[in-house]
Amino acid sequence: MSAVTDHTGAGQLTDEAVARARRRTGLPKKQLAPHNLEVTADGIRHFAHGYGDDNPLWCDPGHGPATRWGSTIAPPNFFYTMGENAIEQDAEVKAQLRGDPLAGLGAYQAAMEFEYYRPLRLGDRCTSVRAQVGVQVKESSFGGRAAHVTDGLLFADGDGAVVTVQRGTWIHAERGRSKERSQSRPPVTFPPYSDDELAAIDAAYDSETRRGAEPRYFEDVRIGEEIQPRVKGPLTVTDVVVWHLGWGMQLTPPGAFALARQVRRKAPGLYPRNARNIPDTVQRLHWEPERARELGIPMSYDYGGMRETWLTHALTDWMGDDGWLFRLRCEHRRFNYIGDTTWVHGTVVDKVQAHGRNEVHLELDCRNQRGEVTTPGTAVVLLPTRDAAVQLPQPPADNLLDLLQSEIARFAD
Repeated sequence: MSAVTDHTGAGQLTDEAVARARRRTGLPKKQLAPHNLEVTADGIRHFAHGYGDDNPLWCDPGHGPATRWGSTIAPPNFFYTMGENAIEQDAEVKAQLRGDPLAGLGAYQAAMEFEYYRPLRLGDRCTSVRAQVGVQVKESSFGGRAAHVTDGLLFADGDGAVVTVQRGTWIHAERGRSKERSQSRPPVTFPPYSDDELAAIDAAYDSETRRGAEPRYFEDVRIGEEIQPRVKGPLTVTDVVVWHLGWGMQLTPPGAFALARQVRRKAPGLYPRNARNIPDTVQRLHWEPERARELGIPMSYDYGGMRETWLTHALTDWMGDDGWLFRLRCEHRRFNYIGDTTWVHGTVVDKVQAHGRNEVHLELDCRNQRGEVTTPGTAVVLLPTRDAAVQLPQPPADNLLDLLQSEIARFAD
């Protein structure tokens, strides 16, 4: 799991709070200014290098023009860094969204779904809509009674064509019960790595291959086939810093000193004070172990978005330049702590020819050095045949507003 907000104080999940939360369905949220306003070669490279990927399809300006795409394209999750607000909030919507009905609860990223429809190319700008599409109340093994809030994050390119659909579910749990449960669990230990263990990790890095320009044809894939594993780790604070260079800050607006002060005046809760009484970003629990322990978590840990991108890295290396990642779904079930090593695995479980698509279905997971599955997932990859190139899938709507209504209806069903 990956915490994405950090409200202090003991909160309770009341029926009134749930009702208030549900009234927000379909209301567009104001988003922070994106890290990248435009797709650039530098922006792509910084993002890809931030998760350890030097695929020439994104990083070599001479490679992309010779592929079926005709240009450099961005890796699948580069849209994380983009998205200017497609809808301006009016006064009524602002009033309805004022105050968080679930404030005081711990909020943890639980699941993410992605559908990719078009690549982002050099020079593209991106508009986006983010809105809640549903709320469910469930009993959570992590924090007792919890609200599962699903947001739709919808992206279009500068011409208005739908690029990506992202659905994120966050569990808002009563923090006191979360702490009680975490304290009852066996402690997590972080023994030093042996030289042999580090040598095995380095050997895995050194043996990584990439399909690249050689097409992987649908006909040649076999059910039960395993993709080459990818290793990420041992995770260090430096890795988190480098990830931020390409990803941006995301949760608190970018900017230091006077710029951060401007944000603190409007939203002081985003900057809880540290042990020296200095306001600092809520995100610091990802690199400050003391802050993580204050919240009942034994150690600092990664972001869910990092693991999501590690999964796409393994898939894009396997499928090659001519393939297309269509769908990805994953659940973050355990923390991935600083010092942990993640191994990304994938297995082909089905092949389907439907709707003009040649689909390869895979089961995926991220596992740590303790053998625990931290993030299970599934994916659908489209591959060419020897007779035909991949045809990009059609989105469920032609524009972001219609797409939002489609997502609300989908969740209701």
